[in-house]
Amino acid sequence: MNPYIEILRPGNALMGAIIVVLVAIIDRSFTLPTILAMLAVFFETAAGNVINDYFDYQIDLINKPERPIPSGRISLNAGKNYGYLLFLLGTICGLLISLLTGNWIPFIIVLIADVVLYLYAYKLKATPLIGNLAVGFMTGFGFVFAGFSLNNPNIIMISMYLGFFAFVMTTARELVKDIEDMEGDKAEGARTLPILYGEKITAILASILIIVDCALCPLLYYINIFGFYYLMVIAVAVILFIYSAILIIRNQDRTTAAKVSKYLKIGMLIAFVAFIFGSF
Repeated sequence: MNPYIEILRPGNALMGAIIVVLVAIIDRSFTLPTILAMLAVFFETAAGNVINDYFDYQIDLINKPERPIPSGRISLNAGKNYGYLLFLLGTICGLLISLLTGNWIPFIIVLIADVVLYLYAYKLKATPLIGNLAVGFMTGFGFVFAGFSLNNPNIIMISMYLGFFAFVMTTARELVKDIEDMEGDKAEGARTLPILYGEKITAILASILIIVDCALCPLLYYINIFGFYYLMVIAVAVILFIYSAILIIRNQDRTTAAKVSKYLKIGMLIAFVAFIFGSF
């Protein structure tokens, strides 16, 4: 794969863009602001990935040496400038949405995203729990951004519910990823939660967040946001989430943490599918 595509983590960035599609399906609308919102989320997510790899160069030499920057396929300076370009493209998309809808909140959200994503990569990632919360916040923020971009009061409220779900589960996954990345983080002197307080406490906290989200899943049906088909599909995600919580509580080695991180990501994708089915 071309290193300039690989460094975007296109699957991750596309997953962010799919958030906008999900909200548009729920709203049963697909307009030019929707397309721009998809592009904005894609560019912002990709920019965050690139600038994160720029600042994590030393850590990735240990944890992920095959990535484009530590492998030497993209220079540090080129990676930084590439990240800045992606931030600019995302910001332009946010501006166009606000100009088209007459609602300046989407543009403000993109500006906030620029700052939070940069600060996360530069400083917050190494701050215990705050860095994890920042990633969760940005994932949930994607739903809120989509809601305001569609400029529908009803869909804005729904997007906030979905954003909270994504915030909690993403934070849990980030805690699990910290367990997975402990070796490289220690070498770089990072102060993540598992380094400071141990893998077991981090695993317990991640599991609590997972269980909280699982308990909240039926709420979206009972408050009439989604229909019965949502319950059928979300049950699969809930089973995978609970299984993941059990795994990480039992064992906190790097292999298990990597497996749990993958399962949580798959579970979130299934949850997104549940959101679509529930809107019918």
